[in-house]
Amino acid sequence: MADTLKFTPDHLWLRVEGSRAHLGISEHAQDELGEIIAVELPDVGDEVEKGQSFGELESVKTVNELIAPITGQVVEINTELDDHPNIVNEDPYHEGWLIEVELNDDTELDTLLDADEYDALISGEEEA
Repeated sequence: MADTLKFTPDHLWLRVEGSRAHLGISEHAQDELGEIIAVELPDVGDEVEKGQSFGELESVKTVNELIAPITGQVVEINTELDDHPNIVNEDPYHEGWLIEVELNDDTELDTLLDADEYDALISGEEEA
């Protein structure tokens, strides 16, 4: 499951299929944030740019800014999260996805972590 995903150091995952990628937050991230109570996402047709904010997750603990790991156009958003943001907590890798993006440059994927690298990263955070 998670071994087919790419990850960012700030706990987003990407599932790439062809020239598109679904984005979401990792199990670790949703665990750290606590109960998600609101999700703010871009609109279909919006451009997201690598390194720039594309939305926010609000939890009972904090507001977490979402930083795009890739550049591209939003082709779909998970509208279920409007009424049920806690889906992100319940199923972060499937039903709790956030947006789908048409990639502009698939070489940006080369900078992402695989599952083993990501596991090592979060293990290091937990030990710190």
